[in-house]
Amino acid sequence: MSLLPLSLLRLPLPEPLTTLRDGLAPRRIAGASTALLKATALEAAVLAGHLLLYPSGITQERHTLRAVAAVTATTPTADPPPNPPAATAIPAPPQPYDDAPPPPLQPDTAPPVLLLHGFVDNRSVFVLLRRVLGRHGRRVEALNHSPLTCDIRTAAEVLGRYVEELCERSGQPRVDLVGHSLGGLIGRYYVQRLGGDARIRTLVTLGTPHSGTRAVPLMDVHPVVRQMRPESDVIAELALPAPGCRTRFVSFWSDLDQVMAPLETACLDHPDLRARNIAVTGIGHLALPVHPAVTAGIRAALDGDGQEGRTGQREDREEADRTAAPGAADSPAAHPVPM
Repeated sequence: MSLLPLSLLRLPLPEPLTTLRDGLAPRRIAGASTALLKATALEAAVLAGHLLLYPSGITQERHTLRAVAAVTATTPTADPPPNPPAATAIPAPPQPYDDAPPPPLQPDTAPPVLLLHGFVDNRSVFVLLRRVLGRHGRRVEALNHSPLTCDIRTAAEVLGRYVEELCERSGQPRVDLVGHSLGGLIGRYYVQRLGGDARIRTLVTLGTPHSGTRAVPLMDVHPVVRQMRPESDVIAELALPAPGCRTRFVSFWSDLDQVMAPLETACLDHPDLRARNIAVTGIGHLALPVHPAVTAGIRAALDGDGQEGRTGQREDREEADRTAAPGAADSPAAHPVPM
């Protein structure tokens, strides 16, 4: 059988055939496989490091609003003694970290940043991000929501009480919130359904299933996982109109996030919300809170870089870092990425 000359293989082809040829090119397939292997190796390294740090974040659970309420409940309500001391010591509210409390913010400083972790996780996942934001002058705190939490709505109510306490303690009227995975969904519920837009200036979500995810179906035994499914009542509530919402949303999504199914569920698309979706490539779900490209992007989003996002529209294209994690397209459906 005779073979076609190589010159014929270089002839111009119709666009559909060109796309098919390029998509099946061995080099493209090899590149996608390499990216997947690198992302998998990074996920494994992040998981190993996180397992070592995880115990250090468990103790954070005692610094909840129940402790704040207990302090308030022990405040005496009877009349003061006949000869009260010149100065009465007032117990300080519990801090969300075990280290020394940060100094009070001045009125003209940026709002504090509150970090909220994902499912069955704790504050230790934000060790690197907290360090990055702290180096740039931001006051950073974290809130653990219990792994026994069985309702996103209840977790959002706890978040709301903590935000009120943080605003009072810091002297700031608003707070910036960063949520990883489930943490972003809790934060969004608080903003949209519980009036949290009055307190949350910017909500940054990392790998959050805004439209629900179908990954890991065996985990449906947990009520919170069922609330993260596309057909859940919580996802339906978040799709309801939210006119006049004052919070700015920034959503980071990755083309290799194995927990988002489909991938575009990590993009926030709501007609009433000022949402900006930022794509990163080659980063898995666990690495989103620790990757240098993403942490730099979070800092830029919180500091405000002039791109506020448009209500009901996604940004045309954004890159968290052109070197470490070149941006993919803004929508996986409109601009496919190699898998």
